[in-house]
Amino acid sequence: MFLKMAKTVFILLGPTGVGKTDLSIRIAQDLNTEIVSCDSRQFFKEMPIGTAAPTQEQLSKVKHHFIGHLSIFDYYSCGKFEMDALEKFEELFKTHDEILMTGGSMLYIDAVCNGIDDLPDVDQELRDSLNERYAKEGIEGIRAELKILDPVYYQKIDPKNHKRIIHAVEICLTAGKPYSEIRNEKKKDRHFNIVKIGLKRDREELYARINERVKIMIQQGLEEEARSLYAHKNLNALNTVGYKEMFTYFDGTWNLERAIEMIQQNTRHYAKKQLSWFNRDSEITWFHPSQEEEIMNFIKKCRL
Repeated sequence: MFLKMAKTVFILLGPTGVGKTDLSIRIAQDLNTEIVSCDSRQFFKEMPIGTAAPTQEQLSKVKHHFIGHLSIFDYYSCGKFEMDALEKFEELFKTHDEILMTGGSMLYIDAVCNGIDDLPDVDQELRDSLNERYAKEGIEGIRAELKILDPVYYQKIDPKNHKRIIHAVEICLTAGKPYSEIRNEKKKDRHFNIVKIGLKRDREELYARINERVKIMIQQGLEEEARSLYAHKNLNALNTVGYKEMFTYFDGTWNLERAIEMIQQNTRHYAKKQLSWFNRDSEITWFHPSQEEEIMNFIKKCRL
């Protein structure tokens, strides 16, 4: 299955709402290990309801890392997470042979498994100026600039993905050369085993769970949580499902019922996007969340 090494990182992944949290706790308890979270939205301490962060009761059962360790005002990236996660692995491997990482943030999982390119640090002033241009003028002018700075990457990028376009221009201007020349997309070696366990449900089942979970978030106080963050709605951390829709409601564009419907719809769309990404990865072994015994047996075989 893999080159046998002394240490292993098990990764429990899957779309939002599939049921990773409770199962991850039971797996970690069985392995007598700790959990490294790979849910980029749960990194931010001000957003526990809208990100379905583990409850205090759940956190008390197994030690978790990277849950609520950042503020929405902090800048964070896949590259920083790669470094932080690998550093945490080194620390945990001193006392554990196995670690469980769990989450559904595709790029962050990929960063840990494969590594990402060594990109230069972008000056915050440059980032702010580009975001200000985007807010005032839209993406067309910045996209035209990318075409001049890096025609190769310009042909590859999604013309509607303003975040990636802005990021590419940031890198070009900071490095003084095309972004496409810096990206090597070569997988980095890891000195530990990586075993990916995916959770899947039938679409109707998953969508019903998502719809119900959004209702529970509302009951738990999502509206009040979002109102407390409304003044900071332009921050990147808040440019996410659950908050964007609530902000539109606060702006008077939608009523609350419409906002809830759109949170459900956009969460379903995000889950579909996650599955499309994960389905391209042949290294994932898939299970239904109810197949807990089969998952535990699979893990045991990997430990032999």
